[in-house]
Amino acid sequence: MRLKQPIIAIAAVSAFTLAACGGDGTGSGTGSGNDDQPDTTQGGNTGQTQDPDREGPVTIDGATEGGTVTVISTSGLNTMDPTEAYYQNTTSILTGLVTRAWTQYAYDEENNTMVLVPDLATDLGRPNDDFTEWTFTLRDGITYEDGTPVEPEDFAFSAARSFDREAFPEGPAFSNDYFVGGDTYKGPYTGNGLKGFDAVEINGMDVTYKMATPFPDMLYWASFAAMGPIQEGADSDPEKYRLKPLATGPYKFGKYVPEKSLELVRNPEWDPATDPARTAYPDKYEFDLQVEEAQLNQILLEDSADDQATLTYDDVLAVNFDQFKADGRAAVGSFPLTSFWAPDYTKITDIKIRQALAYAYPYEDADLAGGYIEGVTSLPGAQLLPPGTAGRKDFNPLPDHEPGSTDTDAAMALLEEADAVGYEVKFLYTKDSDSGVKVKDAIVASLTKAGFSPKPVPTTIADFSSLRADPDTDINVRSGGWIADWPSGGSWFPPLLKSTDVAAGVLGANYSKFNEPDIDAQMKEIQTLPVEEQADAWGELDDTIMTDYFPLFVTRYGGVAQAYGSAIEGHFIDNTIGMPTWKNIWVNS
Repeated sequence: MRLKQPIIAIAAVSAFTLAACGGDGTGSGTGSGNDDQPDTTQGGNTGQTQDPDREGPVTIDGATEGGTVTVISTSGLNTMDPTEAYYQNTTSILTGLVTRAWTQYAYDEENNTMVLVPDLATDLGRPNDDFTEWTFTLRDGITYEDGTPVEPEDFAFSAARSFDREAFPEGPAFSNDYFVGGDTYKGPYTGNGLKGFDAVEINGMDVTYKMATPFPDMLYWASFAAMGPIQEGADSDPEKYRLKPLATGPYKFGKYVPEKSLELVRNPEWDPATDPARTAYPDKYEFDLQVEEAQLNQILLEDSADDQATLTYDDVLAVNFDQFKADGRAAVGSFPLTSFWAPDYTKITDIKIRQALAYAYPYEDADLAGGYIEGVTSLPGAQLLPPGTAGRKDFNPLPDHEPGSTDTDAAMALLEEADAVGYEVKFLYTKDSDSGVKVKDAIVASLTKAGFSPKPVPTTIADFSSLRADPDTDINVRSGGWIADWPSGGSWFPPLLKSTDVAAGVLGANYSKFNEPDIDAQMKEIQTLPVEEQADAWGELDDTIMTDYFPLFVTRYGGVAQAYGSAIEGHFIDNTIGMPTWKNIWVNS
């Protein structure tokens, strides 16, 4: 899953054990986030606990209804169509407040982690013996915001939509990777409607998904907005639906100005008795999505009467962090983020030049310029998988390189070996972001010292994502950040490094344009292994890719430090995605 805003960095993983977690469906406590440092060894160990028997309604002791929550951020919302929502903020807002799917996450305050629980399904799904079929049963009494009943056929249509890479180029492609027909069916808009779509079978209230390859992680994919119900018809046309998706959750769209603002108001058709995780205490959410960094931090620091019910899902600046902690208004946590630089594999073909970039990158100076907090929102790393991910190997792909350190002499030596001193490096930076400009300056200084010829390309926060996603943009390095979609290497390697048809304009999240058929074959083989063998196999693949090919390099692993006003309660960190736990928030008036 992509980060909510442009960054110039990367992340890593370690081991977890699946466990069941019991619960009675009620929340407790009124505290907001915790102000301890996150466990930096377990960033990838998230989302693995499950409670298939959780039921609604959910209540929080001491919580009261009413009030408006104001959410401020520097970054807009890329697209709010559930099928294409694949950024950190769009995914979290939709699945937490607006749309429902088969499964969802609930916050466990006692253990400070997220638990996978049912949502529109009566359980967490039922696989066959080899995980090539999954069946979900739709709950009774679910309706859309207009009162129309949700039908099993709506899930078939949403699944068909999720195949369409032309209509939804930035959406998650897991249906293409795993479902029957994933390599041939083109979706209801690009192809011939639902003709040839055979991946879903309906029997009464049961919906069965058929897989071309074993997919033990389907219960996690089932939590995405793309797997929620969408009605077939003219209203679901992508150009319309991204502006106003039909709500099944506790809130629906009010006024929405793409990239700028969003209003969410109560959805009277939502029935809390059917929902094992969500609450709906606030009357309204108002999102202001183009607030400057300095202004954002100042609004929250002042905590004036009008702004006490305000929060942000942006990380606070390092210079303000201690003050928010002292005030007890900092929500801190870890999540499975790897930030990276991805040299264009089709342009920078010499591995020595790609390695030289990793030696030359100004890790500490870039963090300082970007306002990251050492040990909280920035942690050094070398592997693609972050600490805490099952099967993660401890290796260093660069000789004599301490992760997070800069060595311009080693970079220069590699450039000399490659006869590439003065090599031109073109990368995007956000000219309308103070920190983006400062990070760019730090990178230019370090690359120049190392023997490169840096050529930063200016853009805006609003245009960054679309330019990065265009394979024809005139750059040869892309920066990115990836958040694990679920606790498995299967949510890392296929999205980031599986070959894509660049000539057809398909880049997806493969920012490096990595294209190695042997690695594609290894990914496919791992997905057919017994479940208990897959974690170690992904760890070995991480070692192979990073050591032998080096298509990208980690700039940092991530953590979260978010601030909120004194009237906000229940702002914990969803450690599967690094966003607020929307389902717990209420206003203390």
